[in-house]
Amino acid sequence: MTGTRVASFGPTGARAAALALLAVALSACYVPRETTETIPNDYRLRHPIAIQEGSRKMVVLIGTRRGTLTPTQRAEVMNFARTWRHEATGGVLVEVPADTPNHKAASEALQEVRALLAAAEVPPRAVRVVSYQAGDAGTLAPIKLAYPKIVADAGPCGLWPHDLGPGTDPLYLENRPYWNLGCASQRNFAAMVAEPADLVQPRGEMPAYTARRTQVLDKYRKGESPATTYANPNLGKISDVGQ
Repeated sequence: MTGTRVASFGPTGARAAALALLAVALSACYVPRETTETIPNDYRLRHPIAIQEGSRKMVVLIGTRRGTLTPTQRAEVMNFARTWRHEATGGVLVEVPADTPNHKAASEALQEVRALLAAAEVPPRAVRVVSYQAGDAGTLAPIKLAYPKIVADAGPCGLWPHDLGPGTDPLYLENRPYWNLGCASQRNFAAMVAEPADLVQPRGEMPAYTARRTQVLDKYRKGESPATTYANPNLGKISDVGQ
């Protein structure tokens, strides 16, 4: 006849079992939370400026009775074409409205737009023309021009994942910078950068201005001052303060 064997604990075993049960109970009450180490103090790390592909867009407003561009619109299209030559990463997309009161005038103005792009040395093969449906067929719709380009961007701003008021949050107790601090500055700085590649690497050295360099070297050989000589240095003076 076999019986069930019951394990017995000594004083040491009882203490070990009690500690194990206490550890299990405490672990059940533990709730992990985000630590402050996961949020960088440097605003440039919280809101980094990203280099990505965006687009440059413009619209040409066309009336119902005029199928040509105004002088101002011609200048805008020419400026758009010139910037395409310097910063575009793809072709020009031209969207012409369809089924609108001004669709006929827009189709006529399209020929002038294409001629201006060609005059600014935009290859015809780089121009793609498509039609689009306006939201309301009874309203006027513009001709839309766009091309892809490299842009710098940061944000979005206005995110508040933590309360700024008093509380038990480690961000408040440790006086850490709040999340949105510096986001607007980063976003504005990215929007003002003329060449986004400058944020990644310096530009190559440009050729020197030959005319000015030649003039300076000629004066140096003759023993003359290479500084620019003004006929009347006081011509633009508006005050004697500091003299």
